[in-house]
Amino acid sequence: MLSKNEGSLDRLIRVVFAVLFFLLAWFWLGGIVQFVLYVLSLIMFVTAATGFCSLYKVFGINTNNGHKLSKVVKAIFIVILLLIITLGTYYSNFFTKKLFLEDFNVMNNYYKQVLFNTGQEKRSESIANYDNLVLEYAKFSKKYSSYHPRVIAGDKNFNEDLNKVSVTISSLKDGIYYGDLKESHVGLEEVRPVFQDILKRNGFSMLAVYLVDFHDSMEKVIFEADGKNPAGVIESYNDASNKMTTIEEVANDDEIKAIRNNLEALLQLAEEGNAESLPAKAAELKSSFIKVYLKRG
Repeated sequence: MLSKNEGSLDRLIRVVFAVLFFLLAWFWLGGIVQFVLYVLSLIMFVTAATGFCSLYKVFGINTNNGHKLSKVVKAIFIVILLLIITLGTYYSNFFTKKLFLEDFNVMNNYYKQVLFNTGQEKRSESIANYDNLVLEYAKFSKKYSSYHPRVIAGDKNFNEDLNKVSVTISSLKDGIYYGDLKESHVGLEEVRPVFQDILKRNGFSMLAVYLVDFHDSMEKVIFEADGKNPAGVIESYNDASNKMTTIEEVANDDEIKAIRNNLEALLQLAEEGNAESLPAKAAELKSSFIKVYLKRG
């Protein structure tokens, strides 16, 4: 049986480092660095549990002086360890999501601008934002295709979706520069549900996701309103209203209320049979939504 060469305090410190290494590997890292930290965490746990360190043996180090820690010190250590585990897990989960979303939003903001400007058939603005989108998406894709922090580590479709979006964006260059901007707008719309699925799959319960969810249902209402079809507006209203409620549970300031008010006004016009007024109110609904989406989506 190997004689113990680690003192009580030494062993406690190893447990702390084992937890820290594990949290870093689990939440923050990927690839070979993650593997190395997992191994180090395991080594720290095993050596703390056995009280024996082979490196100490090689270098003739022995911290086992026979002194035992008091119950108070042990209790303090347990509290500290629980705090490290609890707070480390919480904040690692929070900040890895936050950092991912910050990177995502830098790229996504240019996507939204290109989408908006192609829809408005503004060539120069579309080109300028498209060029920035290509640049920022390349950075985002390069980083996260090889680096999978815990927030996306379990997403087996993530890299495939990155490639899918990359192909779509690249294919639209000629259209945005020289072709039909409305057609390019339709092509860009194919990217939005891919982004939506990525966020949903990885547990981002955020206003941006809910806005995107609402957008699909809102467009159905607007389509019926533009066609001056009161029955269609009434039929498509419930789905849009339910998704609007989800948004309101996250945020319900004046900008959000403006979207709700326009949606309700559309329903009222439809129930009154006022078909001629539907397109104008639908335009107001879309405008109020775009205002929020471009700023906060």
